[in-house]
Amino acid sequence: MSVLVYIENTDGQLKKSAFEVASYGKDIATQLGTEAIALAIGDISSDELTKLGNYGIAKVLHVSSADLKTFVNQAYASIIASAAKQHNASIVVLSNTFSGKGLAPRIATKLEAGLVAGATSLPTVSGDSFEVTKTAFSNKAIASVTVDSSIKVITINPNSYAATETGGSAQVEAFNAPVESSDFGTIVKDIVRATDKISLPEADIVVSAGRGLKGPENWAMVEELANVLGAATACSKPVSDAGWRPHSEHVGQTGIVVSPNLYIAIGISGAIQHLAGVSSSKTIVVINKDLEAPFFKVADYGIVGDAFVIVPKLIEALKAYKGN
Repeated sequence: MSVLVYIENTDGQLKKSAFEVASYGKDIATQLGTEAIALAIGDISSDELTKLGNYGIAKVLHVSSADLKTFVNQAYASIIASAAKQHNASIVVLSNTFSGKGLAPRIATKLEAGLVAGATSLPTVSGDSFEVTKTAFSNKAIASVTVDSSIKVITINPNSYAATETGGSAQVEAFNAPVESSDFGTIVKDIVRATDKISLPEADIVVSAGRGLKGPENWAMVEELANVLGAATACSKPVSDAGWRPHSEHVGQTGIVVSPNLYIAIGISGAIQHLAGVSSSKTIVVINKDLEAPFFKVADYGIVGDAFVIVPKLIEALKAYKGN
C-alpha cells in the first residue's frame, strides 16, 4: 500500500501546487504508516524532481515522452491509474487545478475509486474510512464527506494546505505505462501563457477590482499595487463582460475560484456570485466608498473611501516600507 501524488509542472518547472500536494500526500502516508511516491509527466530534469524529497516524497516516477510534453487529459489519466495499480496505491492525490479537475474523475473511474474534490484539510482516518472536509456549493459551504472505498482519489484546493519542508531526498526513476491510441483522440496543440504574470489560482496575494474603477483606463493603479505586492490581478464578472479585463482574470462562481492568503477587493460591491469564488481567502481587505456594500460583511478589514485616493496612498506606503 502507498500514497501516489501527481505532480504538475509548467515548462519543466514544478508548480507551487506540486509542493502542496507532496506535503499533503506525505502527511496522509504518515497517518497510514506507509510511504508517499510521486508521479511526474513531461520534460522535467531530475534535479527539479529531486526537490520533492524535501517535502517527504520517497520516490518520483518520471514519464518522459515526446507525445506527452503537453497535457493530454485522457492519456495522463491512464498513466496515473497504471502507476497507482503497479505501486499498489490506495490513495491518489492531485491538486484541484484545471488539470486536476479534469484528471481526477477519469482516474477514479479507472480505479473504481471514491472521489473527494476540493479537500481543504487532512482526512480523519478510521480503518478503511476517510472523513474529508471540502468546499461545496461553489465555495458557499463546507462539507464533510465520508469515503469507504478501498481506493480513494483526493484533490486539494490550491493554497489550502501548506507545503512543509522535511528534509531528505527523493529517488527518481523512469516509469513506462501503456497508453492507447484512443487516449490521444483529443489533444492540446498549443498552450499560450502570460509568462510575466503570476498564476491566479496559485497566487498568495490577489488584487482585484470591479466597476468602481469606472473604466479600463484606470487599471494602472491596480497593476502597480499588484506589482508592489508580488500579487496576481483579478476582476469581477461585470468588468470582464464589459471587456475592460480578460476573462482569464474573472474570479467568482462562474469564473476562477481563488483561495489566496490575502485578497484585496477594490471597488467591488460583493455580490454572492463573486463571494463564492473568493470566500476561501485567508484574509480579505475591501476598499469601497459605499459603506453598505455587501463585501464589508465578510471582510476581515475594510476601508470606506474613494479608491482613487486610497490606492495611490497605499502604494506609496508599501513602497516606502519596502524601501523602493
